[in-house]
Amino acid sequence: MHQSGKAKVAIIGAGNVGASIAFAMAIQQNASEIVLIDTRAEKAVGEALDINHGLCFLGQMSVYAGDYPDIADCDVIIITAGVGRKPGQTRLDLTRTNLGIAKDITNNIMKYYNRGVILVVANPVDILTYKIQKWSGLPNGRVFGTGTVLDSARFRFVIAQKFNIDVRNVHGYIVGEHGDTQLPLWSATHIAGMNIEEYGRMHNNSFTDEDKKMIMDDVKNAGAVIIKNKGATYYAIAVSVNNLVETLINNQNTIRTVSSVIDGYYGIHDVAISLPSMINSDGVERIIEYPITEEEQKKLHASADALKSILDAVKDI
Repeated sequence: MHQSGKAKVAIIGAGNVGASIAFAMAIQQNASEIVLIDTRAEKAVGEALDINHGLCFLGQMSVYAGDYPDIADCDVIIITAGVGRKPGQTRLDLTRTNLGIAKDITNNIMKYYNRGVILVVANPVDILTYKIQKWSGLPNGRVFGTGTVLDSARFRFVIAQKFNIDVRNVHGYIVGEHGDTQLPLWSATHIAGMNIEEYGRMHNNSFTDEDKKMIMDDVKNAGAVIIKNKGATYYAIAVSVNNLVETLINNQNTIRTVSSVIDGYYGIHDVAISLPSMINSDGVERIIEYPITEEEQKKLHASADALKSILDAVKDI
């Protein structure tokens, strides 16, 4: 992996999410080369030009529209390409469509791949991460998805709002599927080093199951609220991805709830699911296995089973 600021990153898909990731990376200056690849070549050209015109205020780097041969020598390959759900379309139909797109992308990547980590952002992220890892033949940790990284960030934000405290002093994780069956690890949620329930009792007089339910409702509905108001979500996922890229490039051993194919953690096998994971320049180095409660374990298994049933329905792809 190159040293900070010298890395080459490819972003496949120059839509709202892909372009916002490129823009966040340009501001952060954590790569020297960003290549945007999109089936609509003119979209990638336009986004690259728009970012280039601001570089005199940011710093020198190379941002350009390219194609799959540019994948060679990339440190990080980010996949954002996919389609949104159309009215009347089932989630399974959408999954099949996006798997078809992802399979083409993976085949094209592997023609030119010679190193680096594949980071999956497109949805359904857990299903795509599992399939892309299998299609690519790369080791488990070399392919991972954004998983519940953004859900965990939303979780921390909602808790910070409730307690009127700096979000950076709140630590907690959402694990499982990036979707309906996700769950919070309340047993590992802390404010300034104090378990959240203890903090709640001391500073708010109480922290009830009703409070927990309200927080989780807000977290689960966060994306839908943004989509209802502005049509799509892309800023927060862009900075989340930017943080992961920084972690990868600088070999930081940061812990984030990314989705990767796991085998044996918490008794779960052969599914991509989000768990607290140590990330460095090789990708997911290892899963951090917290001592979780029996109820959390049960919900985590239910989440894994939900993902496995989808994988079973698309095993022909």
